[in-house]
Amino acid sequence: MSGTDNAADIVPIKRPVRWHIFVFMLPAVIVYSAVMVLPLIETLRLSLYNTVDGQPAFVGLANFKVLFGDPRWAHDFWNALVNNLMFFAIHMCVQNPIGIALAALLSVPKLRGVAFYRTAIFLPTLLSFVIVGFIWKLILSPIWGVAPWMLDLIGLKFLFAPWLGKPGSALIAVSLISNWQYIGIPMMLIYAALLSIPEEVIEAAECDGITGWAQFWKIKLPLILPAIGIISILTFVGNFNAFDLIYTVQGALAGPDMSTDILGTLLYRTFFGFQLQLGDRSMGATIATVMFLIILAGVSLYLFVIQRRMRRYQF
Repeated sequence: MSGTDNAADIVPIKRPVRWHIFVFMLPAVIVYSAVMVLPLIETLRLSLYNTVDGQPAFVGLANFKVLFGDPRWAHDFWNALVNNLMFFAIHMCVQNPIGIALAALLSVPKLRGVAFYRTAIFLPTLLSFVIVGFIWKLILSPIWGVAPWMLDLIGLKFLFAPWLGKPGSALIAVSLISNWQYIGIPMMLIYAALLSIPEEVIEAAECDGITGWAQFWKIKLPLILPAIGIISILTFVGNFNAFDLIYTVQGALAGPDMSTDILGTLLYRTFFGFQLQLGDRSMGATIATVMFLIILAGVSLYLFVIQRRMRRYQF
């Protein structure tokens, strides 16, 4: 009985509420809400309104019907969406594999000058997109660019063409410029993931006779799949939010003949207007909402489908 009485007399210790956490997080929450959350909510709301007789009126999904159903709007939107998908595909097929290969090379223990190579490859990421766009326009210019001269040095001048001025090659050229600028990001993320692999795993693989590239494909690559997944979703979000480099290189009209027009440049021209085109806030918000839904769908697919399968594969 005495033991039961003592157990009944025990009072659970109440942990104090850590109010200081909320105090320190409050400024960040306020700034993030003012800069990101509230504009997003206002954009979603504005896409459901339009101007009727000079007054804003609720029109529901009418703006989306115009975007997808009106021939003029639908042509520009689907052209921009297809170009955006190609822009993303080129980054996935060129930038990320090369970034992974560079990270694998830099992680070789006997390689000299790793710090120099790592800095040189990552340096373009720190440059302004205005500088990058202007420099590459000069390099690829058929009049005063150095690209024809450099190709002539190796006997390949016949391959040169005004790539930024031809509708068939302009989007590929701009995409490769973007790859050159941002290839340091996947390289550094994969490089960090490779360095985090425990030495015991590498030593066990070497004891089993797995070395060189076979070690990378059979041991290291499966272990860095989560990092590759993060890079892929960052590439997806970044490409479907892209605007700055194409605007710098090809202008707001995304020429030639709209061949480099993506959702970001279409949103800019629609919302703010350009030259003789007047700005339409409602249709601009509608395009922004569609962009948000596309990005949300891609991120959700990664989080709830691909990432779960990766976890099952790992464990």
